[in-house]
Amino acid sequence: MITFPNAKINLGLNIVGRRPDGYHNIETVFYPIPLCDALEIRRMDERFPSEVDCDLKVTGNAVDCDEQKNLVVKAYNLLAADFSLPRVHAHLVKRIPSQAGLGGGSSDGAYMIRLLDERFRLNIGIAEMERYAARLGADCPFFITAMPSYATGIGEILAPVDGPKGNLGGYRLAVVKPDIAVSTAEAYSRITPAQPAKCCRDICRQPIATWRDELTNDFEKPIFAMHPMLADIKRRLYDLGAVYAQMSGSGSALFGIFKQEPHNIATAFPGLYTAVMEL
Repeated sequence: MITFPNAKINLGLNIVGRRPDGYHNIETVFYPIPLCDALEIRRMDERFPSEVDCDLKVTGNAVDCDEQKNLVVKAYNLLAADFSLPRVHAHLVKRIPSQAGLGGGSSDGAYMIRLLDERFRLNIGIAEMERYAARLGADCPFFITAMPSYATGIGEILAPVDGPKGNLGGYRLAVVKPDIAVSTAEAYSRITPAQPAKCCRDICRQPIATWRDELTNDFEKPIFAMHPMLADIKRRLYDLGAVYAQMSGSGSALFGIFKQEPHNIATAFPGLYTAVMEL
């Protein structure tokens, strides 16, 4: 059985408070995009000589991680502790860039929960799958339904989000990812949490033309200071006609939303990862 874990972008991201546990409370809108990995599982033959119950093979984009520490395997082990699961072979084809702020690893883990639930008829239910996913990572619960969501807490508290007015259906999305690794911990250390003047959920309900002046990502200021190239990519996305552009999450991917197909993205950013898709 195969499934296709999708990426996400953040439409606005505000760091609103520091928590006693050392984490930060945020406000953001998670929006799913049609940039996907592929994940397949097969029941392992009883005679297959494997030392692990979830034998994971990763192909496609290189992933700098021990495969047994991958969220796909962690998701299997999480459910195997509570359910009688057979041993499985898992094959993950990576297409979503890593260290990008696009949620690729989180999506893989959440989709593994979904896949195991469907394949082995565990009948867990969405709410319970979200609780399992939250144990993998703060943004993992979003990918259980992968519907546009307003996220608070550390990203695990989800609520429906209306709009934007006119919707994003039919718009084109361009993603640009330079070969830059962002230190999220360092970025957080440079932020003074504050409540924004207007909630990102409310801004996302407004016409898209208003987003450029009002919808912000608090990570941009410190991360752009560390990596000026990212600020330049955002500026060039606007120069190419984007109605809105932003860094996703803590980066280093940036995205631009266009009314029409942008045909010159790859040539405008030679040597960088680029992708264009319809929303």
